[in-house]
Amino acid sequence: MIASRSRLFSASLTVLALALAGHASAQQTTPPAPTPETHPPAVILEPSQTAPGQTAPAQAPTEAAPDPHIIITDTPATPAIPAVWAPIPTNPEGRSAYGLYLAGKLALMQGEGASGSDYLAQAERLTPEQPRVREQAFTSALLTGDLDVAAALAPTDATASPAFVEGGRLVRLVQDFVRGDARTPNAELARQPIGAPHARAGLLVAPWIAAAAGDWTRALQPVPTAGDPLTLAFARINRAALLEKRRDYAEAEVELKTASEVAGVGALFKRPYGEFLERRGRRGDAVALYEAAMAVQPVDPGVARALQRLKDGGRPPALPDFREGAAQGLVTAAAQASAERGNEFAAVYLRLAQNLHDDDETEYQLAQVLSRAGLKSAARNALSRVGNADPQLYAAARAQLAVALEEDGQSQDALIELRRAAAASPDDHQIALVLAGQLMQLKQHDEALSLLDGPLLNTADQGASVHFLRGAAYEALGRVPEAEAELWAALQTAPNDADMLNYLGYLWVDKGLRVQEGAEMIARAHALEPDNGNIQDSLGWAQFKQGQYETAVNTLEEAVDKEPSNAEINDHLGDAYWKVGRQHEAVWLWNRVLVLEPEPERRAEVERKIANGLDSAPSAQGVAQ
Repeated sequence: MIASRSRLFSASLTVLALALAGHASAQQTTPPAPTPETHPPAVILEPSQTAPGQTAPAQAPTEAAPDPHIIITDTPATPAIPAVWAPIPTNPEGRSAYGLYLAGKLALMQGEGASGSDYLAQAERLTPEQPRVREQAFTSALLTGDLDVAAALAPTDATASPAFVEGGRLVRLVQDFVRGDARTPNAELARQPIGAPHARAGLLVAPWIAAAAGDWTRALQPVPTAGDPLTLAFARINRAALLEKRRDYAEAEVELKTASEVAGVGALFKRPYGEFLERRGRRGDAVALYEAAMAVQPVDPGVARALQRLKDGGRPPALPDFREGAAQGLVTAAAQASAERGNEFAAVYLRLAQNLHDDDETEYQLAQVLSRAGLKSAARNALSRVGNADPQLYAAARAQLAVALEEDGQSQDALIELRRAAAASPDDHQIALVLAGQLMQLKQHDEALSLLDGPLLNTADQGASVHFLRGAAYEALGRVPEAEAELWAALQTAPNDADMLNYLGYLWVDKGLRVQEGAEMIARAHALEPDNGNIQDSLGWAQFKQGQYETAVNTLEEAVDKEPSNAEINDHLGDAYWKVGRQHEAVWLWNRVLVLEPEPERRAEVERKIANGLDSAPSAQGVAQ
């Protein structure tokens, strides 16, 4: 089944590539990443009220919780944007403020963040008296990474939402620090700390700014005793690093030990504690700490890497400088915000972190939160900027970029990215399997089969997916007995996989090999996924092949309702109509098939049926499947 199987390989690409998204950084300690989810692109930040001085969940809540999406609202703040501007504000090119505003909103809704931000910034320059336009221009500049513009546009009106006012302050102060001025932001933070909903980010970045300004009294202030335990533990890690810089090793160890013993989250801090011990020359203590941490499930991959590095004689990571430390604080705040579904807040923090300290891991995390926020174009751009210093991270980024390109119909570009991923991580069997699936998608069956038969995938413990793709490759190459064997092997491992049941069942039915058994397999697949139009098409075709034409018509009509643009399903329904005497409808459907861009073999067969009728044309099973 040409159309449905292409989509099947595409779906396999997505599922397998998402498995690569769990790349763990060896450099940063952050909360676990949330499950990927998609949110609509939007424009206006709605604040979450959780702050470091309050209790916040360390993980994503299981029940519905306030969702700090960036959304579009139809109810503007006072003063309202006037229905009629007189005179109409226009730019030098003659474009009106309202036209620019609408163009900006539309661009953002379509995922074009950069152009949307530009339009809104132009509208704001023409209408500085409109706080709503200013807020939206500020937000879009933040999310697209134009932080200097965002800093200039940051709302300061006391009536504006704290999400805008405090977010704007955070951006301005961090950007001052980026430009080398630590004293100005430190003085403002001493006067007024960053408030909710960005207080957590402010708490984690402020000590590093104070230290850079030479204000060690503020930099080494004791960590608050009240608040979210996870945030406070991260604050202790920051303070420990700054104490170590001041050579107050005893107090630094107290903070590290305290953080590593916090109930529920202490395991996150075993590695930084061990690295401190290594830097102090206490190798045995570090080994004991790492090995004790390894005995607790689940094992932290960062601890495993640290232990292996130590045993190999490697040096522990150096302490971060002030800018890098501030960046790590923002990355931590981003991870916590994302775990609470505040992906837009997370994106802002990560962009600020990148400005402070360019880091591939941060860029990769930025791509994840942008994708979850529905900002697909910006996410792709972030993935494309991930460098190859860490081959595993680079490979994961390229695989995810391939998924995004495939979703946009850019299959050849997706293949290019997967080849890059495979070259960067040649021993990664998941990437090899994704690459094989994409080769199948592009009908490069010989190369796909060569990869599937290679030593990386053709192993004693190969899974159902490998057997399945190999079987599909054999079937595409006309090697039906070998295809049957591989597809059967796949089903022995995954007996209730609807796609695999459908594939082998359809092969048997369409080739006239084991029609009854194949029909039963397809019926099982349909029972597992009754809303799948492609499987329903297989069921209808099995009924057709068994001479159950009236039943096939009903089944195939429902399949067309589910997949109206599928050329193969429309072709099958046309054949069923012909068999029950509805020739005019059959010819109409076959003509429709021709406008649905069918494969060349199917097009030629359909044209023969239009000219001569079904009974005078070769059987539809002769079409390449």
